[in-house]
Amino acid sequence: MIECVPNFSEGRDEAKVRAIVAAIRSAGVLLLGWESDVDHNRSVVTFAGEPETVMEGAIRGAGKAAELIDLRASARPT
Repeated sequence: MIECVPNFSEGRDEAKVRAIVAAIRSAGVLLLGWESDVDHNRSVVTFAGEPETVMEGAIRGAGKAAELIDLRASARPT
């Protein structure tokens, strides 16, 4: 079993963060938790599982983040 703790450049839009978390979970990993920091506009997700499953979760999470997060807009306060 291994653990993965990716950070995402989104901490203000909970719907986007929940979509990223859902994409990660869809790989069958064990979600250990997630939290967002509105001030720094960042979220961190912690999950674990077998190496292949964790890799798939990381890929799905990164793909969903790339789909939803526009870094040109992330620097602007809401």
